[in-house]
Formats: sequence, structure tokens, C-alpha cells
Amino acid sequence: MVNPGQELSSIDFESMIGGPLIAVVNAQAQAALSTVNFIKSVGFKAGESDDPEASDTGDPIYVTFKYPKEISPYQPAVPASGDTPATPAVPAQIQQMKLEVPILTMLPIPFIRIEETTIDFNAKITSMEYRKVDTNLKVDASLEAKAGWFFGSAKLKVSTSYQRSTSEGSNVNRTYSLAIHVKAVQDEMPGGMEKILSILEESMRGQPVSAQAPVVS
Repeated sequence: MVNPGQELSSIDFESMIGGPLIAVVNAQAQAALSTVNFIKSVGFKAGESDDPEASDTGDPIYVTFKYPKEISPYQPAVPASGDTPATPAVPAQIQQMKLEVPILTMLPIPFIRIEETTIDFNAKITSMEYRKVDTNLKVDASLEAKAGWFFGSAKLKVSTSYQRSTSEGSNVNRTYSLAIHVKAVQDEMPGGMEKILSILEESMRGQPVSAQAPVVS
């Protein structure tokens, strides 16, 4: 008779459960390294070293925008009134400006965190014992007879054979299934990264494209 408890105790649960958990930890570490590489490759220029794993970074990468800025609004003409002379209309003055924005402040930075890991293990053990008995009985009979007017004789031959075979054993069916559910979410931005982005936001600056006279419209 198969003991299901003994069958389950022979399963290496340490590897079966510990293996997926180690894989989750490694995946979390890979996600963190991917975030670091994303920040370094997208947000900063290449440093002096060509090694992507080097700790030093270059200058922040800025995106430049040009836009018109109104310096003085349009002033309509004022007709003469009494001793006050007429004042002609003054057109608006537009200055071409250039805005430099750090690219890291414009992009969503991936901070992936594994929030939940569920491991489902199912074991189904079906044990069946059987006993089979085969019986074979064979009878052979022959009859010889002689008959006449005044006397008669008969002879009967009977032969039998008996066979019996017994077989027994057990069948055990084992079915195992393992399902792993991983839930990953966008994590909150670390405090150090928030500080860096705050400094970069303060470095946004708008300045005239050139020292030329403002464009009058």
C-alpha cells in the first residue's frame, strides 16, 4: 500500500519553492540595474570612461525649445482729446526665446518593483491495488460401447485438467503541477532621484536666442 504522506515527504520542496523565490529576487535586482542604466544612458552624456558600468557620469542632457515671448503688449492708438495729442498705436514686441529642459524631467523613469509572488503547488497521488485470479478447468471424456443380443459392454474414459493462476500488484499515478504568479508594479521614486530631478528642474532656464532687437508685430 502506497503511503501518500511518504510520497509527499520525498518531494524536494526546498528547491521547488526556493528556486522561484531566488528567481524573483534576481529579477528584482535586474530591474534595479535596468533603471540605473536607463538613467545613465538617457539622462546623462557619456563620461570619460567607456565602461557602461563605471560609476562616473557626464553632464545632464538638455532638450532645447525655441518659442516666442511677448515683451510688451500691443497698445492701441489714442485719439487727440483737448490739449492731449493723439498717440499712435504701439505694436507688440516679440522676443525669440530658448528654453533648455533636462530630458530626465520629461520622461517616466521605470522603477519596477515585484509586489507579490504566489506559488501554487498541487500534488495528486492515486494508488490502486489489484488481485487477479484465473481458473481454467478442462474435462475430456470418451465413451466406448459394444452391444449385442445377449450381452453388452461399455467403457468410459474421463480426463480432467485444472489450472489456476493468481497475479496481484499495485498501480500508482502521480501528477504534480506548479504555478507561479508574479505581480509587478511601478514603485515610488527613491528620495535621491527625487532630489536629482528637483535640482534639474531648478536648472531650467529661458534666455533670448540672440541679442538682436525684439521682433515687432
